Amino acid sequence: MILGDSCTRKCRFCAVDHSRPLAPDPKEPEHLAATVQYFKLKHCVITSVTRDDLKDEGAQHWVDCIEAVRRRSPSVTIEVLVPDFHARPELIQKVADAAPDIFSHNIETVRRLTPQIRSVAQYDRSLDVLRIAFSMGLRVKSGIMVGLGETMEEISETLKDIKSTGAGIITIGQYLQPRRENHEVEKYYTPEEFDYIRKMALDMGFGHVESGPLVRSSYHSAEALK
Repeated sequence: MILGDSCTRKCRFCAVDHSRPLAPDPKEPEHLAATVQYFKLKHCVITSVTRDDLKDEGAQHWVDCIEAVRRRSPSVTIEVLVPDFHARPELIQKVADAAPDIFSHNIETVRRLTPQIRSVAQYDRSLDVLRIAFSMGLRVKSGIMVGLGETMEEISETLKDIKSTGAGIITIGQYLQPRRENHEVEKYYTPEEFDYIRKMALDMGFGHVESGPLVRSSYHSAEALK
């Protein structure tokens, strides 16, 4: 996770710190690249907090990190899990120009629950992020959590909305409450229900689907490249 450990948003599913963030660390790209090289990673997933306080929302720092990793580890594949950048095409283009192997942005939850679960984020704006990234020739991925109070019909609607953007990779996992003050778990889905959702997504045309209780955004992420 880059750009510090404090987020400018306060989503109800997340336990990340929300104090005033520090300025981006100019040494972070090289530190990240050195870590990837040290562990001889074949696939690297980079994510970040949201930085609405920065003029470019951190886009250039993202580019610096991707380029630093590639300089030290030319063969590594890179997945970026980015914030919404307010769906600003010029910021998404910056990241696209760094040519990540997978561009990921999570919808997180269904349309109805978005206002109460995601701080500042908007359902349609997140779809726009995916749509813009796909139009730039990127391999696009998204993810949702279940167990927040959605219905199976809403899950189906959300998957269709994501697929309509051009995204071909999707992850579906069980929401777990990280702290007491976060949103409560409304339902624990069974393995059979996750299998049903997986089949639903495959039938819609997704090329790679990870669906299960322990699935998270980076779960088996390198497999999607195969």
